Amino acid sequence: MKNITIIAVLAILFSGCATKLTTYQDHELQSYKSKNLYFEEKSPGAAAGFGILPGGGSFYTGNYGLGVVNLLLWPVSILWDPISGYDGAETINYHATKANVNRRKNQDMKFIDRELEDGKLERDIYIVKKREIEDRYSSDAL
Repeated sequence: MKNITIIAVLAILFSGCATKLTTYQDHELQSYKSKNLYFEEKSPGAAAGFGILPGGGSFYTGNYGLGVVNLLLWPVSILWDPISGYDGAETINYHATKANVNRRKNQDMKFIDRELEDGKLERDIYIVKKREIEDRYSSDAL
């Protein structure tokens, strides 16, 4: 039993556990959700559900090293893999949301830049539209 514990601890240390969002990231994600800018790549509920299976939550979120460890430590890993899977999915969704928001913001900015260049937009209106785009895609995080 002592050898299994040592192997488990070492495997977890070197496997790259799913990291929980920081408080700031969590506030930022909630802000994007409130503005309907949230982009879900992985379902946190599904990740937690898969965590009941041997290594399922970790495999679902792409934490393969941790998935193997959880597979080897199953059924004890049921104690943490649903939480780890949930946190991993939230982290994936946070980064996917940030990337999607940046992409959409850049598209909108490029559109009004072209309208300004083509003379379809006056400078004053351009500035107002630019502020609207920045407000639309900014987070209200602390």
